[in-house]
Amino acid sequence: MINEIILMKGYGIYVWSSFLFTFVCFGSLFMIIKAQLVREQSKFNEKFKTLNPEKKKTASAQETYKGILEINSTSKI
Repeated sequence: MINEIILMKGYGIYVWSSFLFTFVCFGSLFMIIKAQLVREQSKFNEKFKTLNPEKKKTASAQETYKGILEINSTSKI
């Protein structure tokens, strides 16, 4: 029974290799996007640290900044 599922009447090599290829591609895309997200978050944090206190206060009041902070605090990636 297990051999029939694995072999799939001779087509198993194609089916299982396509599954493997898909999982490898998705995994690599996930890792690339995660690395880019971390890099962009660190760029944002470094740029925000260089602002003077008046600009920090103005930036903190903006909706975009609040959205970015919300995403950073809840991001599970």
